[in-house]
Amino acid sequence: MAGLFRIPFLVALALIITFGLGTWSAVEALKATAGFGGIRLGTWEAFPQAQMATADPYAKAHRARAGKLLLGGAEGLSFTATKDAAGQPLNGACTYVLSGINPPARAFTLFATDMADTVLSAGNDLPGALNSWTVLRASDNSFHITVSPNAHAGSWLATRHSGPFKLVLTLLDTPTAGSTGLIDLTMPTLTKTGCGKSFTS
Repeated sequence: MAGLFRIPFLVALALIITFGLGTWSAVEALKATAGFGGIRLGTWEAFPQAQMATADPYAKAHRARAGKLLLGGAEGLSFTATKDAAGQPLNGACTYVLSGINPPARAFTLFATDMADTVLSAGNDLPGALNSWTVLRASDNSFHITVSPNAHAGSWLATRHSGPFKLVLTLLDTPTAGSTGLIDLTMPTLTKTGCGKSFTS
């Protein structure tokens, strides 16, 4: 009798392992990429093709899994940074300075997320997000934004988070979103100035 159930059991076990590994590898592939056609400008990365109806299957599956409503090509383009100018992963215990001039756009927004793309909450009355209207600028239209868990004078983005995080810079109503000249854009620089948080959690 034992031999009677051995073959069906082995077949079932093989199917479970096969489907399990297949599902796991597909999920990991979606985590690893937002699709083909990505561009990298310094520390910033964007996937302009993911926003289009002609997006590749990986990009479409990534969109469906994340449940996000992406901006249309004429509406804007989001750039993400996970490392600083030295190539080191962004750390919630460190302070960074984002400096430069934003690419052509009617407006922009800046906020932080965890590695699962969940927007970070800095707490009540703290600047957990900035936009082009709230950022202080110099006479040449450049800006210096301090990204830090500790309060700073000027433009400050509060990142009260433990561990790695991402910065998301979204250009709204920008002519570059549907342009083939994206690679020529000059993006702001993200420089680490120190580490060690002193805020009270």
